[in-house]
Amino acid sequence: MRTMLLVVGAVAAILIIALFIMMSSAGTIPYVVTGKIDGIEYRHYPELVLATVDSSDDNAGFSLLLAYISGSNRPKEKIPMTAPVISSQKIPMTAPVVSDAGTMSFVMPAGTTRDETPDPTDSRVRIAVVPERDIAVLRFSGYAPPEDVEKETARLLEGLTSEGVVTADQPFLMRYDTPWTPGFLRRNEVAVEIHR
Repeated sequence: MRTMLLVVGAVAAILIIALFIMMSSAGTIPYVVTGKIDGIEYRHYPELVLATVDSSDDNAGFSLLLAYISGSNRPKEKIPMTAPVISSQKIPMTAPVVSDAGTMSFVMPAGTTRDETPDPTDSRVRIAVVPERDIAVLRFSGYAPPEDVEKETARLLEGLTSEGVVTADQPFLMRYDTPWTPGFLRRNEVAVEIHR
C-alpha cells in the first residue's frame, strides 16, 4: 500500500512539473506595472497585434484562432502561441451581467507589427492593431465561468470607481493557461482600459 502511495505521489508530482513547463512555454505579452491599489494592478501595454474572431462559443473561437496560428494563413506559417487569450463580452453598464455576444483574440508575439502578421485564410479571423494603452487588472484563479467573471468584473469596476479612475471601453477577460491546467493553478484576469 505504501509503495502504491509513493508511485501515485511521484506521478502527481511529475504531472504538476509538466504542467508548469507547458504553461511557461507560451510567451507572455509584455507590460509595465505602474501601480497597485487594493488588489487592482495598473499596467501599461505597448501596441499589440491581435487575431480576433466574433464568437459566443469559446471552443469555436479558440479552434478558429488555433487553426490560424497553426498555419491557416496566407504563407501557411506557424505562429508562436502567446498568453493571454483575450475574451471580451458585451456588458451592460447598468449591471455586470455578461451577455453571450463577444470576441476572442490571440495576441501576436511581442514586437510583431501588422505588416509582419500573416493574413488569415478564414474570413472569420480578422487582424487588428490595439494602440498602446493603460489598463487596470484584477487577478483570480479557477476556470473563469461567467458568474466568476461577472463577480470579479463588478469588483474591479467598483474598486476603480471608489478610486476615481475613469474607464474606457468594455471590460475583458485574459486567460493565461492551457485548457488542461487544473483550476487552482489557473491565472485569469479581468481588465479594462483606464485613463489616469
